[in-house]
Amino acid sequence: MPDSTLSSRTVLVTGATSGIGYETARQLAERGATVLVHGRTSEEAQAAADRLVATAGVQEGQLHPYGADFAHLDEVEALAHTIVAAHPHLDVLVNNAGMAAPERHTVTADGNEIAFQVNFLAHYLLTCLLEPALISEPGGRVVNVSSSLHRTASIQWADPNRARRYSRIAAYAQSQLALTVFAADPRVTAVSVHPGVCDTALLPLYAHEGVSAAEGAGHVVRLCDPAVEIVNGAYYDRDERVEPAPAATEDRTVKRLNKLADLLVGRSAA
Repeated sequence: MPDSTLSSRTVLVTGATSGIGYETARQLAERGATVLVHGRTSEEAQAAADRLVATAGVQEGQLHPYGADFAHLDEVEALAHTIVAAHPHLDVLVNNAGMAAPERHTVTADGNEIAFQVNFLAHYLLTCLLEPALISEPGGRVVNVSSSLHRTASIQWADPNRARRYSRIAAYAQSQLALTVFAADPRVTAVSVHPGVCDTALLPLYAHEGVSAAEGAGHVVRLCDPAVEIVNGAYYDRDERVEPAPAATEDRTVKRLNKLADLLVGRSAA
């Protein structure tokens, strides 16, 4: 049912073809939002949009599919430019796309450990490039779908690719810590959220059982609602605002991470 607070909102959801991302897109669209559905390929994004129209009663005009493989930063850059041109005003960016770090150390063509790039660096680059659309009018916000595992992590500043000592859990946790720290960047109002342990492709990293992706998505959608007041850099465990790992509240760490990310994605420091 359309919701007056979301019916005029335009929201980009990354990784919207399955799991929490798909359910987030569905719930937003059902509440009347215009949803930009991102998938690894344009075909996957279109298939997800078609499924939403067929099964959720969503209007086709509410959905706009876009493809970009986050393992290739040039595709992320192209995605951002396409979206800014088509949607110069963007109300919400949901940085949700993610992957479990592989068992074996894997480096992308851009030279970055793959989980660090897909889970954090691609979202960093996308957010920076979408900043003009997000701040074109007051109220734009970013929701980073993070993880409670960020508390177990450390950022290996001298070896972010973890080439010297690789562990898939440590690599994944590092990417989630970086995403959580990035929410405190002052350029765009942003929060991060752990949506709970959900029954998605990432479940094996956490436990054997989890709640439904729809339930986890509900916590993400709540933070997209302009009626919910947020504070830049806040971290939520489901619906409860809690303190993140100490690094996520340190200005020095935020600046250091931005400098590292700019280097790794090939951007000139702001």
